[in-house]
Amino acid sequence: MSDLKPLVGIIMGSQSDWSVMRNAVERLESLGIACESKIISAHRTPERLDQYCRAAKDRGIQVIIAGAGMAAALPGSAAAITPLPVLGVPMEGKMMGGLDAMLAMTQMPPGVPVGTLGLGKAGAINAALLAASILALSDEKIAKAYDDFRTAQTAGVPEEPKDD
Repeated sequence: MSDLKPLVGIIMGSQSDWSVMRNAVERLESLGIACESKIISAHRTPERLDQYCRAAKDRGIQVIIAGAGMAAALPGSAAAITPLPVLGVPMEGKMMGGLDAMLAMTQMPPGVPVGTLGLGKAGAINAALLAASILALSDEKIAKAYDDFRTAQTAGVPEEPKDD
C-alpha cells in the first residue's frame, strides 16, 4: 500500500495503542484502502497534532481515525482542528475499563463531532469499516471492495449451529 496516496489517517496517543489500532490498518489494507499511522498525543505533542490535522486534507486524507485512552482528548482535539470526519476509538483502560475514554469521546460540545466507536479491537475494526463506507460514497473501487466484504461476511454466517 505504500505506493498509494493515503486516504485515511490513523493517529493514536501512544505506542501502547498500536496493538489495537493496527487492526484498523489491517482492515483498511484488506479493502485496498491506503492509510498512514502516526503517534500523536493531544497532551504531549500538541504542535504535532495541529500540524497533522491542518495539513491532512490538503495531503489527500479524507477520514481520520483517532485512538486514545484515559482522558481520550485526541479525537476531540483533532475534530476541533480539521473539517474531516474523525472517528474515535476508545482504548480499554485499567481504571474504568475504557468507559472513561468512551464517555470523553461521546460528550463533545455541539459543533465538534466525533464518531465514537466501541472499545478496543472491535472499535478499531469498525472504525476502518465506517471509514470505508464513507469513502465508498465517492469511490466505486472502494464501494465494490466494501460490498464484497459485506457479502463474504454474510456468507460466512452458518444458518444452523454445529457442535464443536
